[in-house]
Amino acid sequence: MSRHRNVRGMNYDDDYDGYDEVYGHSVEDDAYGVSPGTAEEFLYRRSYHEHHLGKYMDKIGEGEEEDEENTLADSKTYQKPKLSDVDEARLQSCLEGIRNVVGDGTPEHILIEAVLSSNFVMEKAIDAILNQEEASSKDSQHSKGASNHIDLPTRSHQRVPQVRANDLSMSKVTGDVTRMSFPATKKPVTGFYIADDDSGGERVATPPKVTSPTRRSSLPVPPMAGRLLGDSTDRLPKVASTSDLGAMGGSNSRPSSRPTSPSTGRRDSKVAKSSIDVAKEYAKRQSSGKELINLVVIGHVDAGKSTLMGHLLYLLGQVNQRQMHKYETESKKQGKASFAYAWVLDETGEERERGITMDVGLTRFETPNRIVTLLDAPGHKDFIPNMITGAAQADVAILVVNATNGEFESGFESGGQTREHALLVRSLGVTQLAVAVNKLDTVDWSKDRFKDITSKLRHFLKQVGFKEADVEYIPCSGLTGENLKEKATEPKLTQWYKGPCLVEQIDKLKPPERAIDRPFRLCVSDVFKGMGAGFSIAGKIESGSVQVGDKVQLIPVGETGTVKGVSIHDVDTRWACAGDHAALTVTGMDQNNVTIGCVLCTMEDPIKSCTRFRARVIMFNIDVPVTRGFPILLHYQTVSEPAIIRRLISTLHKSTGEILQKKPKCLTKQSNALIEIETTRPICLELYKDHKDLGRFMIRYAGSTIGAGVVTELK
Repeated sequence: MSRHRNVRGMNYDDDYDGYDEVYGHSVEDDAYGVSPGTAEEFLYRRSYHEHHLGKYMDKIGEGEEEDEENTLADSKTYQKPKLSDVDEARLQSCLEGIRNVVGDGTPEHILIEAVLSSNFVMEKAIDAILNQEEASSKDSQHSKGASNHIDLPTRSHQRVPQVRANDLSMSKVTGDVTRMSFPATKKPVTGFYIADDDSGGERVATPPKVTSPTRRSSLPVPPMAGRLLGDSTDRLPKVASTSDLGAMGGSNSRPSSRPTSPSTGRRDSKVAKSSIDVAKEYAKRQSSGKELINLVVIGHVDAGKSTLMGHLLYLLGQVNQRQMHKYETESKKQGKASFAYAWVLDETGEERERGITMDVGLTRFETPNRIVTLLDAPGHKDFIPNMITGAAQADVAILVVNATNGEFESGFESGGQTREHALLVRSLGVTQLAVAVNKLDTVDWSKDRFKDITSKLRHFLKQVGFKEADVEYIPCSGLTGENLKEKATEPKLTQWYKGPCLVEQIDKLKPPERAIDRPFRLCVSDVFKGMGAGFSIAGKIESGSVQVGDKVQLIPVGETGTVKGVSIHDVDTRWACAGDHAALTVTGMDQNNVTIGCVLCTMEDPIKSCTRFRARVIMFNIDVPVTRGFPILLHYQTVSEPAIIRRLISTLHKSTGEILQKKPKCLTKQSNALIEIETTRPICLELYKDHKDLGRFMIRYAGSTIGAGVVTELK
């Protein structure tokens, strides 16, 4: 065992004596035998040469610092022009989009001047800025000349071995590199043209041309593709085409026949505009026999609106048997078996739990002669703003009343929503009305009860403004389905009622004339992100038409975008026109800037936006008189905006419009007056004489509707 060392008790300190003194330190020059000639030839010492890196860094940075100081000085002394609120918003939107393209190196005053000169068109402004930078860079290169060129340092003490003249060797490449000059420019250089010089045989590298991306001009192909040929000529050939590249690479194949793309590598996001004659397509759709109408269902809370229309949709085949069985099972579990048909339209958990409609439900069904867009409006007084939104998008309406003893009276008397809903839809332009006397089975199909309800409603609806010829009364039951799709079969009902069923009455409703030839207007009611690129904007098209590829503008935000897709009730199509509830897929806009209440319109004729306007209003039954400075809530299409009555100009005669009193002190109930209203934010408005649907609005105060009006003048 003597050959094995005892390593457990060994002391290693003696072996590492003096190790700390030399560890991490350089070895002395005289420790090794190197002759002075060898050291001079192979060892490079920076102190022996006058060139150092800091010398070139100072030269490179001087011009850039001066340019930055001049840029800042120009921006500080620039006086920004005064713009309106709308133009200022459009300016900021354009500046943000331009900075995303050109970066932050361009002075702000140049960006502002470009946007103003291009009339807030971002594409034209970007093109002008890039062309200006290109021209300035060319001028700077010609003026500076060789003064801005930097020569790379060479080592004079290095000896280069001799080689043959016809070989493309390291010495030749080294000599060419030392003769290259690089102009000082702020733009990155991606490649070089290699040009021949017959006089001296030198190859001088010149930077490629940088062009504006909007011009789609081609960039030069790098000439170093392929291998170099060691032929008798030491110079590289000119690169001008793909055949030259093939010759440089030693390829005998023919050049590619694939055409060269004129783009700069940027993917063109423009959508080819469809050439669709919307007038002809609309006439073709109308000739098919089914015309489009927008139908809103209104009435007091618990009148059975959702159950009535849900059962009608089930009878028309819009809801399959499996889905209906699921609704019945789930409603029974919650102890609400009678709400099964209402769940067809009340889709949210809160609506099903509370048993009331809270938001406007949107669906579609067909009758023999009509394509109906159904809007199920809430009946609770807390959700009147949502009801106004649905009624503003409707052409015709169904008023549902509860025939149960005591229920009709509670909805029709003061404080009920039957009166207010009928008054609202008439003020918003609905002239045709179908009254569905629901739950008549609870009073054993009593004829006397039906006559009592219709007599009260007929007198009230006539006062509101409905013509008797435009109002029809239908007895029915939403729970049992009696007299909905088919004529009544109940003996107690057929004894005294011989009129049409609900579907037949809907089929008789006449659609209004569509303003297809007017400028495009779409009131935004919903904004959501789809599966593809861009996002979707949904709403009713009030006038005009739109198709894929159209440029649209959002007012009052001022953003512009391109329509990439159009769908109506989740069915993709290439176009849509006035009266359609469409969803447009839009690119080029910021989704965060699109809000409910904005109006999507054409670029050529956008809708006007303002904060102050004059209107002719009629006051309803109000508890307190309306005076100057009275705060109100303005409901206009899909927007609800706080406002103030700034001026009471005059009171007018209800029938003739004559001025009864100028500058009245206050407005009382049933007053007809000309007033001036100011809103907190800009809203989109049209004059009533030019566009009736976009010229109406409602006035609410303290949770109740106090008046309605039409726009007469924009400030």
